[in-house]
Order: sequence, then structure tokens, then C-alpha cells
Amino acid sequence: MKVTPQTKTNAARLLDSLSISYELRTYEVDPNDLTAISVARKIGLPAEQVFKTLLSYTNAGSCLFAVIPGNAELDLKKLANVARAKKVDLASVKDVEPLTGYVRGGVTVMGARKPFPAYVDETIELYDIISVSAGLRGIQLLLAPSDYLRATEATLADLTRDLA
Repeated sequence: MKVTPQTKTNAARLLDSLSISYELRTYEVDPNDLTAISVARKIGLPAEQVFKTLLSYTNAGSCLFAVIPGNAELDLKKLANVARAKKVDLASVKDVEPLTGYVRGGVTVMGARKPFPAYVDETIELYDIISVSAGLRGIQLLLAPSDYLRATEATLADLTRDLA
């Protein structure tokens, strides 16, 4: 499928249903470089404003999303603490699509196959506009952080590792 700015994904349809304004921004996909830093460069935003969505498992076997800035690393202990789990691990790439309906590089909280709890790094509130995957590689949603939080019903928390 050719991705165009008019492409409607489940995430975009969800935002439409909530009367949330957003911009769709497309970019050229390099299957060998799906990093948020690469996406940020391609869409013209700083990496800290491009949020990546990571699927994780708790020790009890439940899934949750962690949404963090593209230039940051997830602190699994912080995520476990806020999710009230003893331990949290990242889901394997092979588990992501069956659980979320999205492929690596196109994962988003919105419109996922199942409504797993979502936790968003608190730095999201520092920006007027953030970018998240629209649910397909090659297309990003740009929207206000408050609208993203409303659409995802996510919990704000400190989720990133201090890179010293």
C-alpha cells in the first residue's frame, strides 16, 4: 500500500471519532533503520518530540505499552514500579504484531488489537506538538500531547533511564 498524507489508519479514525485535530506526516521507510531518531530526521522534528511505543510484559503475563521519547531508553524498573509489577520485560519482536496488530516501526497505542494499559513519559508535556506512529510504517501523527493523553487514556510517569 502506498502511504499518502490522506491514508486513514485505525489511530487516525479514533482521533476523528474524538474530534481531535492532528496532522498526518509521511516519510520514506528504510526497513534497515526503523529508529525513532531516523523517523524524527525524516519528518523534521527533534527526536525528543517523536515518541516511540514499546510493548512490554509484566511478570504476571499482562501486556502494557510504554511511550517514550525517540532519543531515550526505557527504564524497565521505573515502568514496573508505575505499573505495580514486580518485573517488566520488553516483548519480543515476533510477539508484537499478534498482540497489537501492528508491525515494529508502526506500533501505536491507538487502535491496537487489545486496549492494553499505556504509560507515557512525563516529558511529553514539554512540547506543543508531539509525533507518534499512526499505525503504519511511513506515517506519523502529529498532535498536541494533551490530545494524545486523552485519546490513549495513558498514565504519565517518569519512564526513561538517565543517560549519564
